[in-house]
Amino acid sequence: MPRTRRDLLAGAASVAVMAAGRARAAEALPPSPAAEIGALVGTYGTPDDILTLYEAGGGLRADGRGWKAVALTPAASGRYRGPGGELGFVRDAKGEVTAVTLAGAPLARRDFGAEMQTQIQAGVHADPGRLRAQALAASPPVEPAPKQAADLVAVQSVDPKIRLDIRYAGPNNFMGFPLYERPGAYLQRPAAKALGRAARTLEAQGYGLLIHDAYRPWFVTKMFWEATPPEARVFVADPAEGSRHNRGCAVDLTLYDLKTGEPVEMTGRYDEMSSRSYADFVGGTTRQRWLRDLLRRAMEAQGFSVYPQEWWHFDYASWADYGIGTRTFTELGAD
Repeated sequence: MPRTRRDLLAGAASVAVMAAGRARAAEALPPSPAAEIGALVGTYGTPDDILTLYEAGGGLRADGRGWKAVALTPAASGRYRGPGGELGFVRDAKGEVTAVTLAGAPLARRDFGAEMQTQIQAGVHADPGRLRAQALAASPPVEPAPKQAADLVAVQSVDPKIRLDIRYAGPNNFMGFPLYERPGAYLQRPAAKALGRAARTLEAQGYGLLIHDAYRPWFVTKMFWEATPPEARVFVADPAEGSRHNRGCAVDLTLYDLKTGEPVEMTGRYDEMSSRSYADFVGGTTRQRWLRDLLRRAMEAQGFSVYPQEWWHFDYASWADYGIGTRTFTELGAD
């Protein structure tokens, strides 16, 4: 059908809006920190007593061990000074920081998420088949009839620029082996449409959505729970209640740069079981927190809410209207 003058004008206006959005985003996006500051950003100490060093406004700040968002000032020999003490840094042969010294006591640099992942994988790799068989044989909790019938749709059907990196369809996840038979991302139709609207908003600012997970069969939630130590279960749903992923109303996602096609760098890794995953984690860099907040604003504007312990996890408002799903990805692919 021939395009009318009105169509052409509307299209031109849309392009202009998107261009203006990209320009605003480019102006607002904070720069990466100086290399000497970025090299110090991290978490130090123990799980019960963490010192977080982070960048804000181009400078180094500290949080924890009696300090709260304290601005540190440079001192001699690469040291930094805070109220009542100085920080020094221990480096390895490659010059990478391995510890910080505070009042003369060393605090090791730690990657708590990687440590927990290693612990989990050491436990499940002995017999993942048994864990899967037990989960498939179990039954989800009995609930009242749902208010809404399931209507799962592929998220890419609402916007082809939405990309997939489904971690549970391969080994790149905290369990270390595939849990889904094939990659795919499904949401209940209203949630999928809302995701599409968020994607279009972000496109005008130069970013696309990269999906790591959406609908999740209940048996996988059961596997997660059984494999995760009690102290880390804040990051996994209790199968006795079912998760919002099981109901097709939760999505795990991040941003990618439309120009480069590369995922952006956030304050922590996807599926990382540490405080770096919290939606209000103070650490990282100004740029990382800005991007994390950009994603959150776009999702919340379309009826999603962030899970407080996971910056990447968003639940759609009507999740309680749907029942717990058990269909596998093989079954979904047969539709």
